[in-house]
Amino acid sequence: MISHRDMNAQRIAALDERAEALRLKRGMGIADARAMHPTIDIVEADPEADRRLLEGLADWCDRYTPLVAIDGADGLFLDVTGCTHLFGGERAMQDEILSRFLEQGFDVRAGLASTPGAAWAAAHFHGDRIVAGGEEETLLAPLPLSALRIEPETRASLESVGLRTAGAVMAAPRAPLARRFGAGLLLRLDQALGRLDEAVSPRLPVAPLSVERHLAEPVVLTDDIERLVSRLATALKGDLERRGEGARALALLLFRVDGAVSRIAVGTSRPLREPSLIRRLFHERLAALEQDIDAGYGFDLVRLSVLSAAAFDMQQADLTGEANDDDADIALFADRVRARLGEAAVLRPVAVESHLPERAVAIVPFSEAPQRRAPLKRPERAVPPVTIYPPERPIRLFRSPEPIEVPATEMPEGPPMNFRWRRALYRVARAEGPERIAAEWWRRLPGEEEAPTRDYFRIEDSDGRRYWLYRQGLYGASDMPPRWFMHGVFA
Repeated sequence: MISHRDMNAQRIAALDERAEALRLKRGMGIADARAMHPTIDIVEADPEADRRLLEGLADWCDRYTPLVAIDGADGLFLDVTGCTHLFGGERAMQDEILSRFLEQGFDVRAGLASTPGAAWAAAHFHGDRIVAGGEEETLLAPLPLSALRIEPETRASLESVGLRTAGAVMAAPRAPLARRFGAGLLLRLDQALGRLDEAVSPRLPVAPLSVERHLAEPVVLTDDIERLVSRLATALKGDLERRGEGARALALLLFRVDGAVSRIAVGTSRPLREPSLIRRLFHERLAALEQDIDAGYGFDLVRLSVLSAAAFDMQQADLTGEANDDDADIALFADRVRARLGEAAVLRPVAVESHLPERAVAIVPFSEAPQRRAPLKRPERAVPPVTIYPPERPIRLFRSPEPIEVPATEMPEGPPMNFRWRRALYRVARAEGPERIAAEWWRRLPGEEEAPTRDYFRIEDSDGRRYWLYRQGLYGASDMPPRWFMHGVFA
């Protein structure tokens, strides 16, 4: 038996057939149960473990349909519309599900109907029944009110006026029911009878494209899995070509014969649909997860899904039939490294609109960086060229400016004559500047003080080394004297 705490008492939460044969019931106090049968075994309930188990069973049910939803603490909804013919029909599919759950050690009840409400009632009150379309009312009529999935308060109110079955509720006038018991009662009734649609919200997003292979003999070796990935990717390529798309995120699902499911996902920097390249990505990912994937007695179902896709840009090849695209080679290399080492293994600098140098560049994951656009076409009429020289920036920019000591300057607004940085004294031989960069006042929050103005100088010391430093603040602008910082070094 399994116990749980209800208010200040320990009560029976679940029990097996042997405990039921001893006339123990759910909700009975543990003290009373032990008084009747001192030798019974009682285990404390673990809701989190039960939730993980239910999610694992939901993953396993993905082999029958991608539309799997969790129902409460011990139930699953499977939308098998359009899937039953793949398993030999409704009866064959339901028998297979029940038998395979039984082989795994689970006592399962199942119901199949054209509406979720009728299927729920068939599973909970019959255990193994298929309800044909139009027979929902016949199924529900003799069942108790709980078959309608209504709130306990509503059920108690209905029973107090003599309405104890679903058939009695269906025979009663609708208007008085709605006024006295609320619209929720009629909503549940109409959903169960098929008068109103009831959507099943899947726990995982449904992939727009998927291909799978059922295996007569389970596979265990990684090489066999990679060969299957190559075949599935070849089958997927035709669908992607017809849609004019390429995959940006792919998932490989490995269904083990004992019910466990392994999900392996890879991302691409560019839309991809070449089978050999897809196999390379999964080769790297499988190599990284080799110790974490337990094949057990083998995988009997392998599925490759496209989680997200984007328009595929066809590139014109040259006269030799080869398309020279260095960016594509870099993207493929980055994708393989990320598949092996993780998303944070490859980063890319991206320009950001900001006047402050430390904010002008952001380091983002390679897959999130914007792709380089194609060059603009030359205008038809001649336009006089205009050359703009951007301000010179150092090769190495520090993540955060480092303070320096400046003992003296030739003039208040001029460059320093020498400075001390990291306990070393540097004598200035040449200087260029200043380049004034004011604070970004439009980013300032209400009530926040404005950041001081910066005057940047390019400095060369007596040994020929060049630095980029700035003075923060202006002389006479405040009581505090300006401060100096080192922000970068040139080659």
